[in-house]
Amino acid sequence: MSVYTNVTAGELSDWLERYNVGALRAQVPIAAGIENTNYFVTTETGDYVLTLYERLPAADLPFYLDLMAHLAQAGLPVPMPEADRSGSYFSTLNGKPAGLIARVAGSPQLAPTAAHCAAIGEVLARMHLAVADYPRTLASARGQTWRETTAQAVRPFLSDAQRRLLDAEMTAVRDGGIEQLPRGAIHGDLFRDNVLFVDPTGTRIGGIIDFGFAATDAFGYDLAVTVNDWCVADPAVGDLDPQRVAAMLAAYQKVRLPAADEKNRWPLLLRAGALRFWLSRLYDYHLPREGSLVHAHDPAHFERILRQRANFLPAWPTLEFQDVNA
Repeated sequence: MSVYTNVTAGELSDWLERYNVGALRAQVPIAAGIENTNYFVTTETGDYVLTLYERLPAADLPFYLDLMAHLAQAGLPVPMPEADRSGSYFSTLNGKPAGLIARVAGSPQLAPTAAHCAAIGEVLARMHLAVADYPRTLASARGQTWRETTAQAVRPFLSDAQRRLLDAEMTAVRDGGIEQLPRGAIHGDLFRDNVLFVDPTGTRIGGIIDFGFAATDAFGYDLAVTVNDWCVADPAVGDLDPQRVAAMLAAYQKVRLPAADEKNRWPLLLRAGALRFWLSRLYDYHLPREGSLVHAHDPAHFERILRQRANFLPAWPTLEFQDVNA
C-alpha cells in the first residue's frame, strides 16, 4: 500500500471545487502501486481515482493524460481523465500535480489463462495502432540514461554473479538497436494488476489503468514487458508458458503485424523488459524513498526472469491464430 502524500477530506473537498463533479462523499487510499499516491474518490456525480504524481514532473503530465484521453476517444477500454472547469486534466494538490480519472469497473486477473493473454494481445495491438496520430512525444524515463545511473546505484548491493549478469545485459540492451524499431506512445507497464476484467472468469476488459510509465518507445518492447508478466509459467523459475505466449502473440499480430526486425530482436526485447524491472525493483528495495505505507516488490523475481531470457533466448514463434476459447 502506498501513500506518500496524505490528503484530508477538507483538502480534497477544496480541490474538487475546480471540477464539475459535485461534493465529496468518500475517499479511500488505494492499497497498490509504489510510484504514486492514489485514492478512490466518490462524489455526488460518480466514482473516480485521484492520483498525486510523486515522481512525474508536471511538464510531462500532458503526455500521459492526453494519451489516456486519445485512447479512450479511439474506443479503447481506457478510463477518461476528468477535465476541470478550465479544461485542464491536472492541477496542484498539496504541492503535487494531481489528476482525477473516471473509475472503471472490474478486477485484475492474477492467474491468467491463454484466453486472457489473447485478450491482452489484441487490445495492446489496438493501442499501438491507435497512437499513429497521437501528436505528443516523451522520451522514456526508464531509458538508457536511467539504466546506467540505476545500475551504478545498485551495484554495491549485488553479488559477483549478479554484477556479471547486470554488466552483460546492460551491454546487450545498449548495443542491441532497440531504438531503431517501430515506435510510438506505449504503456510501458502493462502488468496483470493494470488490467481490470469486467468478469474475472471471462475475458472482457473493463479498463487499462496506470499510464505512469507511458513514453515514446518501441512497440515490441511494450509487448515484451507484457509477455514477461502475463506469460510466466513458474514464478520460482521465471520460464515462459508457450501456450500463453503463443495466444498473446497470435492475437497481437492478427491486429498489428510486427516488422521483421521486431521479430528478429524479440529475444533482446524480452531481456530489455526484464532488465528494466530488475533494476527498478533493486533500487526500490535497497534505496527506498521515505514515505508511509510503502511496499517494494522483491527484485529476485525479475532476476530469475532475466536469467531465463538471457540463457534460453526465446524466438518469436511461428504462429497461427487459434480460438483459445474453443
